[in-house]
Amino acid sequence: MPRSPRSTAIWLPVLVLIIAMSSIQSGASLAKTLFPLIGAPGVTALRLALGTLILVLVFKPWRLRFSREQRLPLLLYGLSLGAMNYLFYLSLQRIPLGIAVALEFIGPLAVALFGSRRPLDFIWVLLAVMGLWFLLPLGQSSDSVDLTGAALAIGAGACWALYIVSGQRAGEEHGPATDAMGSLIAAAIFVPVGIIQAGDLLWHWSLLPIGLGIAVLSTALPYSLEMIALTRLPTRTFGTLMSMEPAIAAISGMLFLGETLTLSQTLALGAIIAASVGSTLTLRKEARIEKIEIK
Repeated sequence: MPRSPRSTAIWLPVLVLIIAMSSIQSGASLAKTLFPLIGAPGVTALRLALGTLILVLVFKPWRLRFSREQRLPLLLYGLSLGAMNYLFYLSLQRIPLGIAVALEFIGPLAVALFGSRRPLDFIWVLLAVMGLWFLLPLGQSSDSVDLTGAALAIGAGACWALYIVSGQRAGEEHGPATDAMGSLIAAAIFVPVGIIQAGDLLWHWSLLPIGLGIAVLSTALPYSLEMIALTRLPTRTFGTLMSMEPAIAAISGMLFLGETLTLSQTLALGAIIAASVGSTLTLRKEARIEKIEIK
């Protein structure tokens, strides 16, 4: 029996979003393989330089005009975008990909729940806190993750939260093209930092194909696919599906990096995912948050 147009209209954007999330985490796995050669700062520089070049060519941000009120949010948006990438890659040097993404998700989750007073929302806060308790080395158990790596991932999450808030203010008139300008600001600051820390190794031509692969998988392809999905899915559905990204990251880490999680880490990751899904499903209609990422 052929599928109805309605069924196709529902499942096609869902499939597109799953491909986008898989692409992002595949790009992160590929980026991690370069750490022994140029380190996390070098990979950050390579990713931001090539990713920004792609976005600039597509969106031509020099045509945009920003009001005086938008300039500070735009600056914060670009700084938070660069810092989010930088801290996230630094965390990947110390902890598995799935755990890093789960900890980073605390940022947008905090934005979604900030200021909420409904009893139901405290359940999602409790789930998130439980996840953090079992992931962070507070109990000093053998299953605990590296404290510095966890702190870097949470720092990346804080930058993600700032990225969401400032991006909404900076991009009210220009939409997706704002990301190109924000990425340009991020690249202007963090590409030189990465070049200084990586040294001469960053200039090897052999790294260019891998760098392009990271830029395409982590930026160009998923960004385009997320835009397609976002315009065809309700915001609540989009956010719920995006909440599954830590699980996809864990699978990517297992497949491409040979990373494994203990039972307690898996349960902790599941608690954070459940908190994100629950908060998205119970968001008030006026609390509209779009989780679009370039990370």
